[in-house]
Amino acid sequence: MSLPLEVTDALKHLGANVRLARVRRQMSQTELALASKMTPKTLYGLESGNPGVSISKVLSALWALGLLTDASALANPDHDEHGKTLERARSPQRVRGPDPNENDF
Repeated sequence: MSLPLEVTDALKHLGANVRLARVRRQMSQTELALASKMTPKTLYGLESGNPGVSISKVLSALWALGLLTDASALANPDHDEHGKTLERARSPQRVRGPDPNENDF
């Protein structure tokens, strides 16, 4: 089963961003791989946009580069406008107040 084009493009873009961050820090692939607790082959796959690289390896590389805080924006529910719209559509339109005829002893 192949991935949607948008997903493969996003993986390649992420890999290019990791590579650029590594190069800006003047780190070799071996240095970043060691700091990220992965093999240089896995790091090469990440930088190439290989979809087989696990999310834990991606986050490890971001951590080693000091970019892990940027990952908190991934799937942030505060930015999920479509999900918020669906949630509002399912919520009750009005809430009933207490029944004035009910005697609560």
